[in-house]
Amino acid sequence: MSLRTLPVPDGLDGMRLDAGLARMLGLSRTIVAELAADGAVRVDGSPAGKSDRLVAGAWLEVELPEPAEATTVVTAEAVDGLVVLHEDDEIVVVDKPVGVAVHPSPGWTGPTVVAGLAALGIRIATSGAAERQGVVHRLDTGTTGVMVVAKSERAYSVLKAAFRERTVAKVYLAVVQGHPDPSEGTIDAPIDRHPKQDWKFAVVTDGRPSVTHYRTLEAFRAASLLEVELETGRTHQIRVHFSAVRHPCVGDITYGADPVLARTLKLDRQWLHAHRLGFHHPADGRWVEFVSEPPADLAQALETLRAAS
Repeated sequence: MSLRTLPVPDGLDGMRLDAGLARMLGLSRTIVAELAADGAVRVDGSPAGKSDRLVAGAWLEVELPEPAEATTVVTAEAVDGLVVLHEDDEIVVVDKPVGVAVHPSPGWTGPTVVAGLAALGIRIATSGAAERQGVVHRLDTGTTGVMVVAKSERAYSVLKAAFRERTVAKVYLAVVQGHPDPSEGTIDAPIDRHPKQDWKFAVVTDGRPSVTHYRTLEAFRAASLLEVELETGRTHQIRVHFSAVRHPCVGDITYGADPVLARTLKLDRQWLHAHRLGFHHPADGRWVEFVSEPPADLAQALETLRAAS
């Protein structure tokens, strides 16, 4: 164990301990919460809980475990429904099915994109953390659609920069409850962890800048089909933003969707699909775009909505 001691800066005054300490030390909130539960976090000499509020100038003591040697936890495993849309020396573009995570993570034992690519014999870049090498962006486990993975180290660097600099076109299709007003617009609202439910995200005053553009493609009696373009790429951004304006993605029970409508449409996940991805190819800078059409469960739900309208 190593001991870190540091004062609480003025900018974190009033913030939850898990959020503030995660920001200060570059750890996840889950790890900070575990440290606090183990009594490894003290404020002014007294044990602190994860939900305690920080006070500027207070003295923090944190016992950190020695870092384990990095090990690659990815093993080749065939993934049903994972389709390769394009592959060259620099990149591989896939159509991700529902129920598949992009890379391994603590607590996840299901299929992953990186394991599926390994099973197909596709070697990807070694840049990035061991379990998510080559991964330059992610889709939620319950979100389907097109995504790109870097095969070369050059592609990894170029694509990471492109996502960071917002030069990538990320267009989704979403079916949301009700009818957004106006029918075309922008949601500009900061997002961060939910203040009370750590597994969720929310619009919060001191969150990270988040911008979502949308336009209505089709309106039904109970819902609307939208084309959504992300300017930023926060975790759960589309789901959080439309929930915040009281138009959650249909089927997204986590963010307030109507469970009755979800059952009617036979959906057990959010109606959200990564439809189009465009970027400058890392090899020569030419603009390329890749498209994925909604899978059967989303298409069937859409037809049910049309038939009832």
